[in-house]
Amino acid sequence: MGAGGRMTAKEVSFHTVGGHNPLDRSPTEKSPFTLSQIKKAIPPHCFKRSVIRSFSYVVSDLFFAGLFLYLALAVIPKLPQVLGLAAWPLYWAAQGCVLTGVWVIAHECGHHAFSDYSLLDDVVGLVLHSALFVPYFSWKYSHRRHHSNTGSIERDEVFVPKNRAALAWYSKYLNNPPGRVLTLAVTLTLGWPLYLAFNVSGRAYPRFACHFDPYGPIYSDRERAQIFISDAGIMAASYAVYRIAASYGFWWLVRVYGVPLLIVNAWLVLITYLQHTHPALPHYDSSEWDWLRGALATMDRDYGVLNKVFHNITDTHVAHHLFSTMPHYHAMEATKAIKPVLGKYYQFDGTPLLKAMWREARECIFVEPDEGSEQKGIFWYRKDI
Repeated sequence: MGAGGRMTAKEVSFHTVGGHNPLDRSPTEKSPFTLSQIKKAIPPHCFKRSVIRSFSYVVSDLFFAGLFLYLALAVIPKLPQVLGLAAWPLYWAAQGCVLTGVWVIAHECGHHAFSDYSLLDDVVGLVLHSALFVPYFSWKYSHRRHHSNTGSIERDEVFVPKNRAALAWYSKYLNNPPGRVLTLAVTLTLGWPLYLAFNVSGRAYPRFACHFDPYGPIYSDRERAQIFISDAGIMAASYAVYRIAASYGFWWLVRVYGVPLLIVNAWLVLITYLQHTHPALPHYDSSEWDWLRGALATMDRDYGVLNKVFHNITDTHVAHHLFSTMPHYHAMEATKAIKPVLGKYYQFDGTPLLKAMWREARECIFVEPDEGSEQKGIFWYRKDI
């Protein structure tokens, strides 16, 4: 795919599924339907939240997390050394995936999609996110602004693409296979903490922005008290981790908790990256952007069995951006209902995960309008630096 945004015939035939080529550009015209018309297509029960059902997913995830922890502590040490060395990566992968599901439930709390009670949502979200070293309220507010400004190159909060002029001087030296491997490795391992601590890949602010700073430019005066609560949650989690490390040892903690947490962070970055980074997705400046077009500029993906482990945040993301207070356990039904209404405005790409990640890293380097187009406020990904 070159600067003109075209794939080779071989690539097109590989990615075309069911007569639809996911690399065909998303429509950018104002949609012929309204948000209320989309909502009417969804069965009303899909918007109902159940405390019991929501908590059943919390209990299920924590049960499996506890089971995997038990196997790591009680079974793996008794295995022969060779089998034990092979078993630890399996534990890390399984535990990392389950804890990503826990993260998703806390994310749902931040959208008030867990229950009908805001206080309950915030208590559950604060506990679960703090245990995963996420500042719950800090992320809740910045993430809501992402939902309010999706697809805007001026106001979106995360994975905001750069134009050619804004690329770092070293970008051209990384635009090759070894450079992409390095970029992806750094992004997946450090991307999440760098975003929280330094707003890396986030929108530009007039001064230093940090999710842990109650007085930072990300937050308004009425939000600052809750940012302090988020920081207190992180401090409590840090103290608990310190006490565990003091009792059982630092490397014990790394094996049991640290590596799975790194995997959680990697999944969060990868899921978000692939939801909002794709050759078919447009970005808009203020001359073209509106909320509905921005919300539709996101991509559903297929993660196989992990769709269920991740509570379908992967393959129902379009519906989530349209109706973020809808609980995840209704999102599949809602997605099926809205597809006929959205038609070509619905975006799905079933490309295998690793191939999709590599393709996006190769093709989606910066954005600019089409050369000669009158639509100067609509930006598409390019790869030729």
